[in-house]
Amino acid sequence: MKLTSSRGRPVARTAPQAGAPGFLWWLVGIMTAIEVILSLSDTGVFGGQGLRWPAFVLGAFWQPVLAGTVPPVYPGQTVAMFISYAFLHGGLAHLAMNSVVLLSLGKFVSAQVGVARTLLVLFLSAVAGAACFGLLSSSAAPMIGASGAVFGLVGLWQAIDYRMRRRAGLSLQPILRAILGLIAANIALLVILSGGLAWEAHLGGWIAGWLAGQSFARR
Repeated sequence: MKLTSSRGRPVARTAPQAGAPGFLWWLVGIMTAIEVILSLSDTGVFGGQGLRWPAFVLGAFWQPVLAGTVPPVYPGQTVAMFISYAFLHGGLAHLAMNSVVLLSLGKFVSAQVGVARTLLVLFLSAVAGAACFGLLSSSAAPMIGASGAVFGLVGLWQAIDYRMRRRAGLSLQPILRAILGLIAANIALLVILSGGLAWEAHLGGWIAGWLAGQSFARR
């Protein structure tokens, strides 16, 4: 459909996007391909000794490596693991949970701030999540998953809502309740999973997203 401007020139009208943008599907596709390979290896379809643990050794975030108590497996691992961990998951359920939020919330966020800034927020949130885990955790276990980046989107979304409410003079209580809900959900999952939750990565990712929403990724 075409509209006519006040100067008589035709103006194209773009239909709203029905689904998540392509770059998010590419990210989910890469993570899915990795997890499918690792899951098939777990069942013995290929990879005699299993590929999951070697993948974790090479790509997961290791606090002891960051702290220097364990040497890196390859040159540059101390830097690469700040991003590579986000593409690894502990199973299809873990992957599905992160992917659903990434696609649904990423669609909204990218419509507000654009593709480039959304990708930058995802990158910075993943790095901040790893950094926060490295600073606050003393766990020797590998840290994996895209939840640091996902919580970055949550933080950015809440920052956008916060700024919109302030401009409109609306109550900020819904933002506060949402943040308290996130904290309560993380505490509950931490208990349910017997401590097997990288809440530090969630915190770091959320902070990065919130700060991005107050600075370069403002609506």
